[in-house]
Amino acid sequence: MTKRALISVSDKTGVVDLARRLVTLGFDIISTGGTFKALKDAKVPVTRVEDVTGFPEMLDGRIKTLHPAVHGGILARRDRRDHMNAISALDITPIDLVIVNLYPFEAAVEKDPSLENAVENIDIGGPSMVRAAAKNSDAVTVVVDPGRYDQVIESYERYNEVQMPLRRELMVEAFAHTAWYDAAIDQFFRNIYGLKDPLPKRFLQRYEKVQDLRYGENKEQRAAYYRIMGVKGGMPSANVLHGKELSFNNILDLEDTWALLRDFEAPAAAVIKHTNPCGVAIRGSISEAYKDAHSVDPKSAFGGVVGLNRTVDIATAQQINETFKECVIAPGYDKDALEMLKKKANIRLLEMVDFYHRPEEMEFKKVAGGLLLEDGIVAPLKIEELKVVTKKQPATEELKDMQFAWTVVRHVKSNAIVFAKNLRTTGIGAGQMSRVDSVDIAMRKSGGECNGSVMASDAFFPFRDAIDVAAQAGITAIIHPGGSIRDKEVIDAADQYGMAMVFTGIRCFKH
Repeated sequence: MTKRALISVSDKTGVVDLARRLVTLGFDIISTGGTFKALKDAKVPVTRVEDVTGFPEMLDGRIKTLHPAVHGGILARRDRRDHMNAISALDITPIDLVIVNLYPFEAAVEKDPSLENAVENIDIGGPSMVRAAAKNSDAVTVVVDPGRYDQVIESYERYNEVQMPLRRELMVEAFAHTAWYDAAIDQFFRNIYGLKDPLPKRFLQRYEKVQDLRYGENKEQRAAYYRIMGVKGGMPSANVLHGKELSFNNILDLEDTWALLRDFEAPAAAVIKHTNPCGVAIRGSISEAYKDAHSVDPKSAFGGVVGLNRTVDIATAQQINETFKECVIAPGYDKDALEMLKKKANIRLLEMVDFYHRPEEMEFKKVAGGLLLEDGIVAPLKIEELKVVTKKQPATEELKDMQFAWTVVRHVKSNAIVFAKNLRTTGIGAGQMSRVDSVDIAMRKSGGECNGSVMASDAFFPFRDAIDVAAQAGITAIIHPGGSIRDKEVIDAADQYGMAMVFTGIRCFKH
């Protein structure tokens, strides 16, 4: 019995060769519009769909395949006598193979985002055929990806059918194809009509694989890197100029480094290790900023990620090359600086051209069986809104250092403590279960340099013990959210030591 294939594709990659091979295998081919023309021009035997349906294309091509002669041939169950009798009575031939991919909606609206163009590029017949074929995959093979053509042909050549395991894969792929397509349409119209609900009842996101990674956080874990479709910028837009393939952990560290550095307008540098900063500094030049950031904790900085919010010059490149670093991320590189850094074979060099552009997107964390979604925007700190709660008023330089330290502490894992002086971190305590332990670690990390520093905390102090340790370290002023039932006890401790203390009223946990 002659098999029938319906071919109607927007992406015509490989379709002529496919059709020729199908004809060799004994298939009759029916087709529409541009696909019919491409096959006809290539002298492949092909029948127009309208010659099968008995109806011409209608409404500027909106209706071509929406007809019982097509969908009856796709949907009829071969194991049901009543189904086969029904299509036989209407002289409908079963369709065994459906090869369809859809109007390129995303490409069309990127080129012309007008409402009229968007509406006209919504495929109706294509998704209907794909879903119908996938629904009846016990008997019908559906192919939406040109990359599958060879597998399908080889299966027919070897077995005279597409075997069920591959057919099931193709069915799932087909439903994913239409789901992806519908999600793209949903995203476009939500944007164009301003219907962006930050916490929607149903959370739809489309991710496309950028690359498979060698492994995840550990070598025993499989991993891949994905980009969010429809979102401009972000880490996937960074240009990798040199070095080995990025690892899972590299990407995490680079994201946190970039997030921290774009919070500063003045020339700033940071060294990050395991998603926590080892040192951060603002200076008059990027080379000075890197020198002072690296010097905060050079032992921890070994093998870390360097972030710079200015173009990397030769002086900065020379300093970076003095010790082992995994990655550098910056808005750009001077030619001679890039050549110097490339002398290190394994260092990864990333260029983030649109450095200060942050995609407007929610942040989420995966939990078993669910997802936590939150607003990722933290309001910038305004010095005039700070509440001074101690007898001592902070000096102007202390306020500047507190603002700097508060910006850094937002990027340190909770419980987070940052010491800073002269717009440079002098000690950082991260990720401890007890806040006083974070203060103690920051003091020890400072190597004795913290005297005269200010201290920032990502949350309030539940007891005065952290203030006692800060006094031992020589801290002169403290910035934190406030809001503890023991605030008075903490304020009294600051007054006892002659410290200034301000409340932000804003907590900035990072877990």
